[in-house]
Amino acid sequence: MKTEDQTQTLLEGPIPPVWSVPTPTREYREHRKVSKLIRQPAMPPVPIPIPIPLPLPGARVLVWKQDPSVAEIGVRKAYLPGHVFTGPRDARIINGTPGLSPVSPNAFGDLIQTPGTDAFDAVHTFAVVRQTLTMYQRARAVGPTPAPLPWQWNSPTNTDPLSVFAHGLPDTMNAFYNRNEKALKFGDFIKPSSSPLQRIFTCRSLDIVSHETGHAVLDGLKPAWLGFGNPPQTGGLHESFGDLTAIFLALSQTDQVEAVIAQTKANLHDKTFLSDMAEEFGLALGRPNGLRNADNDLKLSEVGTEVHAISQVFTGAIYDILADIFAFEHKPAVKDDAAVLYEVGQYVCSLVLRAMIAAPAAAATFADIANQMLNITLADGKPVQYRNFIRNRFTVREVIVSPTPLTADFTVGVKLAPAVQDAPGAVQDRRACCGTMNLPEHCGGEKALQAEIEELKRSLQPSGEPQRKPQAA
Repeated sequence: MKTEDQTQTLLEGPIPPVWSVPTPTREYREHRKVSKLIRQPAMPPVPIPIPIPLPLPGARVLVWKQDPSVAEIGVRKAYLPGHVFTGPRDARIINGTPGLSPVSPNAFGDLIQTPGTDAFDAVHTFAVVRQTLTMYQRARAVGPTPAPLPWQWNSPTNTDPLSVFAHGLPDTMNAFYNRNEKALKFGDFIKPSSSPLQRIFTCRSLDIVSHETGHAVLDGLKPAWLGFGNPPQTGGLHESFGDLTAIFLALSQTDQVEAVIAQTKANLHDKTFLSDMAEEFGLALGRPNGLRNADNDLKLSEVGTEVHAISQVFTGAIYDILADIFAFEHKPAVKDDAAVLYEVGQYVCSLVLRAMIAAPAAAATFADIANQMLNITLADGKPVQYRNFIRNRFTVREVIVSPTPLTADFTVGVKLAPAVQDAPGAVQDRRACCGTMNLPEHCGGEKALQAEIEELKRSLQPSGEPQRKPQAA
């Protein structure tokens, strides 16, 4: 027990104020700091934020995905990767229709226009030309980088684009590619016997726009093939390439591929918009299968020298090969039919393009392309059935002669001889061709004009004066 004196001593000592807080010594603070560093885990690093990718250049557009008369496809939205500027225009293609105000992208960079208007036609036509060029650049690609496809006039010092005139031929039942004008021009006309009057615009047909773009693409690769002096089969290759371009472009778009599968139940020899070319134009002329039908049975001995007729033999053979490869690869229990058809379409597109590039620079024949296709499928490591399909279909069409029965596998290393050939000196009959093949510069008109001018010069030479040789152009 504390005594009273001890209690009093405690009470008399210094009493700290109630608000006083003990302060740790400097030594103690250092000890705590070191202890905290040793015993406690370090704070996790602050994560570096992932940068948000910049928007990719590109434009959404509204286009006729097939032909205006193909109701199951109609107008749909499409996406064009890459920069598209007011016009529309890009580095390779420009809208050139006179009197048409340039179409400007909206705030999102898109060119969405109302169907049936001039602006829609300009955007639609530009879009289909761009899709076609992009498709062939991809088909020609070696490795991951697409290979640019030049227009015929392009060079290291000339990078002029292709001008596209959606309304370039008023009241004209035609369309054409013009090398001299560096242009595609599309006509429009009143449908015969229509009541009320109905105007048909060729620029609204994916088939027609891609067909004419096909002429431009092939002219950039094989400029001599457009010349009138080539044999009829060379002209047939040009026209066929246009029709095949429309087929390949349709097969490069998954919505169209799915529509083909649904319409035909995966039988490409059933009636389909895929094989019918330019349905609306054909219906205006009273034809039930468009201007031409790729799913035909024509042979070379049946078509003479008319270029469009000849072209259908080659187009029909390629369409059959496409259908054969699809049927061979068709395994619905393993893979979706539309996915298979898309892949087959991409391959056949590349196969035909590479075969034409490898063909002779002038006077190419159907047999030249057939033999190149056989070589390419072998180099690609494709099964022998691919070569059997190519040999068999071209043999049936009287393009080549097979030295072995068509039931036997194709023999590697054999070059197949042509069957029906153009007669020596045969002249192309271009009367039924599209405007491209009938332009004077493409069918000998300019040479005839120059010959007439030289004849005039000779006749005006004074008598006794030696004639001068014409200067080279």
